[in-house]
Amino acid sequence: MMQKPTTTQKIRVLVIDDSALARKIISTGLASDPRIEVIGTSSNPNIAFDIISKQHPDVITLDIEMPGMDGITFLKKLLPVYPIPAVIISSLAEQGKKMALDALEAGAVDIVTKPKIGIVDGLPMLMGDICERVISASKISVTPPKASQNLHASPVFANAPTPGAQTIENNALHVTTDRVIAIGASAGGVAALARILPMFPVSSPGIVIVQHMPGGFTTSFAARLNDLSETQVKEAEHGDRVRTGLVLLAPGGDYHTEVVRSGGEYRIALSKSEKVSGHRPSVNVLFHSVAKNVGRNASAALLTGMGDDGADGLQAIRMAGGHTLVQDEQTCVVFGMPGVAWKRGAAEMILPLDDIPAHLLKFIKATG
Repeated sequence: MMQKPTTTQKIRVLVIDDSALARKIISTGLASDPRIEVIGTSSNPNIAFDIISKQHPDVITLDIEMPGMDGITFLKKLLPVYPIPAVIISSLAEQGKKMALDALEAGAVDIVTKPKIGIVDGLPMLMGDICERVISASKISVTPPKASQNLHASPVFANAPTPGAQTIENNALHVTTDRVIAIGASAGGVAALARILPMFPVSSPGIVIVQHMPGGFTTSFAARLNDLSETQVKEAEHGDRVRTGLVLLAPGGDYHTEVVRSGGEYRIALSKSEKVSGHRPSVNVLFHSVAKNVGRNASAALLTGMGDDGADGLQAIRMAGGHTLVQDEQTCVVFGMPGVAWKRGAAEMILPLDDIPAHLLKFIKATG
């Protein structure tokens, strides 16, 4: 990297972040510096690439976690085409951590660690430093890494995965700040869920639930749970983001529900494939998707129910490094599904129903 000639013109900056709040704070903070002009903001790589190709900013600020494509992969694809200095602003890019090194290796010129909590108060306090880093970055001539393909001939951004897509690019983002709680239930689960969901605070990680129910019943059941709970509860829709404070209930009858990766996010994918373990939605389908796509960032519980749906999937989550538990026989209406899972060694713990929320949250905190 070489120093650019100095200039008296304002430094033109594009802010890229999937969080509307972060975009507002960063763009407002940058615009308050008389040396900087914010030419636009973007919530995803496709929009960002379009703005960059038309307006040619001097510097970009970039989050790592974005829908469709993470920031590191974005840099690797962008810089061979447009070698623009990039300042990473992300809670994943802590100095000395692998993600920070990956970002620098991909061509970023500087890194600012976004506050993991208290963004409303914490991020504005960093803006003075961010402004200086952006100004310093503008003076650097970027030498991009070698491109793996001719991006001038075929820009890859046009085919970035859409939310909920099954095929997710295997890229540098092996970690995410998001965590997922998965719950499966059948007979007796309606009452069990109504009892435990109010125990989850609004700060809980995203929760995805499969409760065996016929079609047409889960919408009203989700509304009932929403009235009881601090968290928001809704029937899951294809493409929904799994996020803090939101509980997504699998729609009954016609669809399997899976958790998939889209860049640095987890999202819901619905499919009309054949029944699994005699059910659609199937707990096994949900749990296997969580094992594959969430792994050690997950904690899961299998509650009361007849049969064995969910036992294999729970074991897969445990094998993938996630934390698993089942409801005990004394508090189950039917000790079928959790009993089978316990006998197979799929669960780390067997607990009374009322103890399950606290342990799921404890497990999630331990992986943070």
